[in-house]
Amino acid sequence: MAIKAVVKVSVRVASRYVWLFGPADQKITRIVNISAGLDKPLKITPVSFDLANRISYTITETEKGRHYRVQFSSIPGNPGKFQGMLKLKTNYPKKPEITIYVRGRFDKKEQTLSSGNTG
Repeated sequence: MAIKAVVKVSVRVASRYVWLFGPADQKITRIVNISAGLDKPLKITPVSFDLANRISYTITETEKGRHYRVQFSSIPGNPGKFQGMLKLKTNYPKKPEITIYVRGRFDKKEQTLSSGNTG
């Protein structure tokens, strides 16, 4: 006897982890898509973000009550390693909070030393 089941996920998050790596003098961007898994419209609101000095984020509702895009972008000129998170509140009782973890490293631009003397 086989049992078949359909599991409905209330909220689909494309990735719960974001990595931002690259030169500190360039803007680096990553996007996380969030979708409603239920028929009820989804609403998300930011609760906390602990990397405001390193990166910025924007939340765009791309399909009303169904789909959101969260874009993380580095703030140029801030080298070093970091890790933190963005917490979002939802209106779904079974999934009241979404946490997206953010890690990264921005490297200083390497200075090349050259000399006009060859000997």
